Amino acid sequence: MNNTTMKKTLLALALAAVSLSAAAHRGWLYPQSTMVESKEPWVTIDGAISEGLFDVDHVALKLDGATVTDPDGVATPAPAGYMGKQRSTFDLRMTKNGTYKISIVSRNVMASYKDKTGETKRFRGSEEAYAKEVPADAAELKTTYAHQRLETFVSANKTSDGAFKPSGVGLEMIPLTNPTDLRAGETARWRFQLDGKPLPKFAFSLIPGGVRYRGVLGEVRLETDAKGEAAVTLPAAGMYWLNAGFPAAQAKGPAPADAAAVTRRYSYAATLEVLPE
Repeated sequence: MNNTTMKKTLLALALAAVSLSAAAHRGWLYPQSTMVESKEPWVTIDGAISEGLFDVDHVALKLDGATVTDPDGVATPAPAGYMGKQRSTFDLRMTKNGTYKISIVSRNVMASYKDKTGETKRFRGSEEAYAKEVPADAAELKTTYAHQRLETFVSANKTSDGAFKPSGVGLEMIPLTNPTDLRAGETARWRFQLDGKPLPKFAFSLIPGGVRYRGVLGEVRLETDAKGEAAVTLPAAGMYWLNAGFPAAQAKGPAPADAAAVTRRYSYAATLEVLPE
């Protein structure tokens, strides 16, 4: 998709400002800077689940299982941090120059079924607990597997792409433009894939931070091309929350009686910084 087409897409799809009443709780990882230039580069990463985007107004994000992928593609557990009431945080020392990816990947299961007495039971937990606690032959068993990925990116002194190798599991965004070198007015390219396969005509969105000062969400809705890629003319400088889900979000409420016995849902979110021109 060329720039002209992309701009038309932005005008056509985006700028329908959504009122704050449509806001929901969102999880995010927030780096204090996405490019650190120093002889001894450190960066602080905050995490929370909030109603106001990047505001600390609800609960802290659990950092259990958070990983840091270094410029050579080596993934290690994130450093120990602090978890407060509404925000968690950790400091990352970057011993190699290049781009790092910070990720939290979670897999959960939700289920409902009837036990031998006919009473409706509900389950929510890990796949391991599901296998132990929910009978495989339970009556009217309906199961939803949820795979969630939360990311952000930071660079020490220079950019690199060694941290971007996809896992091939779940919903992933592969940066084709370095995510720590985004400039307002320039074009960024991203690819989305599900379990290693490109997602053509896949909808995702960008929401700029500072919602509380605008009074509207300001969501920009976008879509990949036939190859699962998107070329996006970047908006004004600031921090943004990139968000996508597969399949598309369903209307809230009880599942229909003919809903599939097993469903799978995937979500992806990343915090990105767009710098001035």
